[in-house]
Amino acid sequence: MGFLNGWFGDGQPDAKIDWNELTHVAQLDGLVEQSNTRPILVFKHSTRCGISRMVLKRFESEFDFQDKVIPYFLDLLAHRDISDAISQRFNVVHQSPQVLMIKDGRCVYDVSHEEVSAVSIAPSLV
Repeated sequence: MGFLNGWFGDGQPDAKIDWNELTHVAQLDGLVEQSNTRPILVFKHSTRCGISRMVLKRFESEFDFQDKVIPYFLDLLAHRDISDAISQRFNVVHQSPQVLMIKDGRCVYDVSHEEVSAVSIAPSLV
């Protein structure tokens, strides 16, 4: 099925964004600490969902503020436990795709599905 990746992509993040991968629940403590000095962006993505893949590609093509946030990528199929921990810690409902902005240890921005857009994040960076 590799030939279909040219049309549909493989569901993995694009190199345009220097993603930090969330792979362990223990990373959340460091993420919260980092958010005190720079906003943290978390992109939650289902690698089996066509909508999630389309939203990820659009988000990556719009993204132009690498110097303003620390971007994290969460593969939901591999790490659903981390998504559950994020839901509890930041009091957000699990969605996919979903983008969260964490500042000063709190979730200040939360959108999902077709509302995910790099352009719409700008106001939360102020």
